[in-house]
Amino acid sequence: MPSLREQIESRRTFAIISHPDAGKTTLTEKLLLYGGAIQTAGSVKGKQSAKHAVSDWMDIEKQRGISVTSSVLQFNYQGKCINILDTPGHQDFSEDTYRTLMAADSAVMVIDAAKGVEAQTIKLFKVCTLRHIPIFTFINKMDREARDPFELMDNIEEILGIKTYPMNWPIGCGKGFKGVFDRNARRVLAFESDGRANGVKMVDEIEAELGDAKLDELIGADNHQKLAEDIELLDGAAEEFDLEAVHNGTLSPVFFGSALTNFGVEPFLKEFLRLTPTPLPRKDAISGEVVDPCSENFSGFIFKIQANMNKNHRDRIAFLRICSGKFERGMEAYHVQEGKNIKLATGTSLMADDRAIVSEAYAGDIIGLFDPGIFSIGDTLCTGKPHVQFAGIPTFAPEHFARVTQVDTMKRKQFVKGMEQIAQEGAIQIFRDLGSGMEEVIVGVVGVLQLEVLEYRLKNEYNVEIRMQQLPYEYLRWITNDPDELDPKHLDLTSDTRPIEDLKGNHLLLFGSSWSINWAEQHNENLKLSEFGNLTF
Repeated sequence: MPSLREQIESRRTFAIISHPDAGKTTLTEKLLLYGGAIQTAGSVKGKQSAKHAVSDWMDIEKQRGISVTSSVLQFNYQGKCINILDTPGHQDFSEDTYRTLMAADSAVMVIDAAKGVEAQTIKLFKVCTLRHIPIFTFINKMDREARDPFELMDNIEEILGIKTYPMNWPIGCGKGFKGVFDRNARRVLAFESDGRANGVKMVDEIEAELGDAKLDELIGADNHQKLAEDIELLDGAAEEFDLEAVHNGTLSPVFFGSALTNFGVEPFLKEFLRLTPTPLPRKDAISGEVVDPCSENFSGFIFKIQANMNKNHRDRIAFLRICSGKFERGMEAYHVQEGKNIKLATGTSLMADDRAIVSEAYAGDIIGLFDPGIFSIGDTLCTGKPHVQFAGIPTFAPEHFARVTQVDTMKRKQFVKGMEQIAQEGAIQIFRDLGSGMEEVIVGVVGVLQLEVLEYRLKNEYNVEIRMQQLPYEYLRWITNDPDELDPKHLDLTSDTRPIEDLKGNHLLLFGSSWSINWAEQHNENLKLSEFGNLTF
């Protein structure tokens, strides 16, 4: 029977981040395929097939072929227990992604080989660098026409400001993609396609050494010569490999491959597991002391809440990242924010919307807890004394705003319940004019597609139809002054600035332009504004 330390040190917990359409969900599926968690990979956007990506479970996701919410996927591979946080790559769902990155110990950044670093990748990368977590890069779609690999490396370094180290090197691209050269093993891994556009099976690897005459036959004499020149250039000029720099997030190991055809997926998985850290320690926000993941005391924090994952049960699941110790079904833990002990009756592990009851889980694992409405994002659960409390998760400022009212005034109760529950999940933020009720609310979202999801979910899950009117605001700032010190109604503001409050009574300002923010700060000398809310709920 493995010891507590052995169980915890076998865990690897990482998030996969990317710009839309870089192939993140396809890579996730192929990792599950090699881990034996699924037998065949489904096509994410295949119109003829009824299959959908394993990690996409909400109806609207299946209709649109995009990931709208974060999924947690767990599988075992070569003695390691792997937790993948499959984050939404669509630009309209970045706030959920930001929070999910708080639960990861490392990140895999998927980049389209034809496009290089894109806008959404930059936003997500910044959140990773705030936490100094290791970032691994998978340059995908080498089976299509791609940019020069040296150009791609420069692109990553210049735009993201992180050093890179290519762990392998591509041989050709598009129809001429022959495989990769493994720089550590000093061998070529040549792949043979299974003849289908979408590789549904694991592929055989053929190995050969650089300079070997057999390599001319395997990849072609021209490819062999170019590869030899590239490797000589890399060995002479590239950044030295430094595992410490990888672990503190300043050097990114880079892998080339094609998730769709399975080229380079398993070699990436093996190297990633060798290099990525075991569960990272977290700081106690009260004492400032580091909480050892291998401590006997259990601790963890809620980073996501999802309602109605199962239409038949209308339930809420709180996603808990275990930071130390061991979870056991039926155990008691202290809920720090509520100030009382609660029984953790049921834990679930999740494969998208497929669930399994878990009897035990360890630091590094993500479990779903049934939530009767007592959990909020950022809450800490722990055992032992003194109690630990992890830092709350920041609220990110929305970028789009709309006024929302219900069509049928008789469905007021369902409207309020639906809005509050969806807000508690963190998909939307709800505000109102100072001192007003919930008759008319202002919804703030990071991306406009979330407004569509809100309308869809209120109709399908709460049977409420709404009217929505887009508002002409672009920026939101939290007023951090003490409420007794400053009354927002008496501020000197421009006509396109609107004082509002959240459901907890915190004061905020909506601005129509960045010029209006500058005006407010210059004409109200005591005013203190922040781009982030202190805590989510």
